[in-house]
Amino acid sequence: MTKYDSIAVIGKSHDILGFKAAGLNVFAVSEGKEARSTLMRIADRGFAVIFITEDIADELKETLQRYKTKTYPAIIPIPTAKGSSGVGIKGIMQDADKVIGADILFRQ
Repeated sequence: MTKYDSIAVIGKSHDILGFKAAGLNVFAVSEGKEARSTLMRIADRGFAVIFITEDIADELKETLQRYKTKTYPAIIPIPTAKGSSGVGIKGIMQDADKVIGADILFRQ
């Protein structure tokens, strides 16, 4: 087993194929229902880190909430090839606000 065996990437094929070249486990999906079952399946397989494109993560908000309280897997939204929609950073900001009780990262 290599260090990359515990890292997975979920998203539309054109957004994630580059990760395959880096040796990561890539799971191409086309819509939310397929992504939900894929996420649950690979989380059960014991992946420690799952990167998921922001467009897919946005469709799976309720499912992702289930994993927020668990140590593993760490599910991390990443931008698509078109760029960031802000979903990933918004989630990080919300989580930091909950833990700390104040917006210390991005004062507005």
